[in-house]
Amino acid sequence: MGSDVRVRPRLTVLSGPSGVGKSSVLGELRRMGPEIHFSVSVTTRKPRPGEIDGVHYHFVDVPEFHKMIENGELLEHAEFAGNCYGTPRAPVERALAAGRPSLLEIELQGARQVRRAMPDAQLVMLAPPSWEDLVGRLTGRGTEDPTVVARRLEIAREELAAEPEFDEVVVNADVKSAAASLLNLVVGPVPGA
Repeated sequence: MGSDVRVRPRLTVLSGPSGVGKSSVLGELRRMGPEIHFSVSVTTRKPRPGEIDGVHYHFVDVPEFHKMIENGELLEHAEFAGNCYGTPRAPVERALAAGRPSLLEIELQGARQVRRAMPDAQLVMLAPPSWEDLVGRLTGRGTEDPTVVARRLEIAREELAAEPEFDEVVVNADVKSAAASLLNLVVGPVPGA
């Protein structure tokens, strides 16, 4: 008889610079790991066309957001481009208590806050194959103002420099391979695989 080893599910935080492919990798991960709880962030920004409250974000006003902070309802929160963003604590705790691994996709500042709030959280950085690859991804579209691209690259350099703060690094050279590596980190190796 083989032993069925149960590992307590934990929270995994995915972070990485703009342009590294987080959305693509997470889209593939959703397909591969339907048992994973994906956290839905709270934001004070207005919904964009096609965004659904409770699916893409929980849309709230500024006073409600500040009330959530005061009540300790957020694992992390930050302001970006004039809007507030945060991760609700209760859905993550419910998923973990029910035995489901939970995944957050947030930026570096938020990852640091989660580390303080939940020290046993696993921090994973999604990294580009090379700096040149990331520069190519951010400049290749040619649709953004050069000053915006320069600022994103400056922030990306700072984020990548924080790699030693992370438990694991997944390089996104190929979306399916990166998603498979992330799945293994989130749910653990599949017995017999």
